[in-house]
Amino acid sequence: MTDQPYRPQVPAPQVEQLIQLRPLLDEEFVLSEIDRLRRERRAVILAHNYQRPEVQRTADFVGDSLGLARQAARTDAEVIVFAGVHFMAETAAVLNPDKVVLLPDFRAGCSLADTITAQGVRDWKAQHPDGLVAVYVNTTADVKAEADYCVTSGNAVQIIESLPKDVPILFAPDRFLAAHVARQTGRELHIWEGACHVHEAIRPDDVRAQQAEHPGAELLVHPECGCSTGVLAHHPDLQLYSTEGMVHRAQASNADTFIVVTELGMVTRLEKEVPGKTFVPVARTACCEYMKMITLENIYESLRDLSGQVSVSEDIRERALRPIERMLAVG
Repeated sequence: MTDQPYRPQVPAPQVEQLIQLRPLLDEEFVLSEIDRLRRERRAVILAHNYQRPEVQRTADFVGDSLGLARQAARTDAEVIVFAGVHFMAETAAVLNPDKVVLLPDFRAGCSLADTITAQGVRDWKAQHPDGLVAVYVNTTADVKAEADYCVTSGNAVQIIESLPKDVPILFAPDRFLAAHVARQTGRELHIWEGACHVHEAIRPDDVRAQQAEHPGAELLVHPECGCSTGVLAHHPDLQLYSTEGMVHRAQASNADTFIVVTELGMVTRLEKEVPGKTFVPVARTACCEYMKMITLENIYESLRDLSGQVSVSEDIRERALRPIERMLAVG
């Protein structure tokens, strides 16, 4: 891989793509083949919380970006199948240069990661040579290679609080997570104007509509959401949660109904981890098309053919490893 930003290419559908040219594989067959190939390849399947329900069910581990990175770092599997998006598979490749890392569909990119490039980070560093760069894990490997720290929504506050008070900090690329970190830490941040298109589209009106339909339901709000500032204006004591934090909060809370303010795939994880409670997605439109590109069928094909291999050049890998390891070292 060269030092160029990854860009997901989603081509316009061609006529032959619109016609079903082959029968869909039987799900029972696909699942049995995945299990067989998983054993034969000594493979592990890692799935993000926003994946399709059937993909989450067949995965060996389901979690957020931090949890998935930790699983990738400690696995002894020879093959890692990443049911997620490209930057996640890249992170696994950075941590496992001697393993085969597979992304079943290379179109599975990330609109947030696409808002920043390595050159953009270099330009900022040239303007602030004494500054520190903290990038969200939702970035490409070449962007991570320019950073001092990687963060997730679960540990960003803790990491920023640990940095010297008199040093400028560029926080990139999610402006909503940055605003949350600034509120929590009191730090003045230089903020990159990026956002996830799904989270950005969630509005306070979506939250209010679900609250009207489910009075008394507890809110579980992700700090990436575009509605977070507006919701906090009405609920100033509200705690924002990473997706992993949502699981822990739902387990500890006395509430029996929750409005889940993030990508709707998180409801699947919550229903599994916290049975007996009700989880309502904030909006059925809060659905990431890139996450949903991973299917049981392309996981099977990827395992069968070892297709969709993700690699990172050694130069980028070595430089990206340091901020990733700093992220993994914190809560």
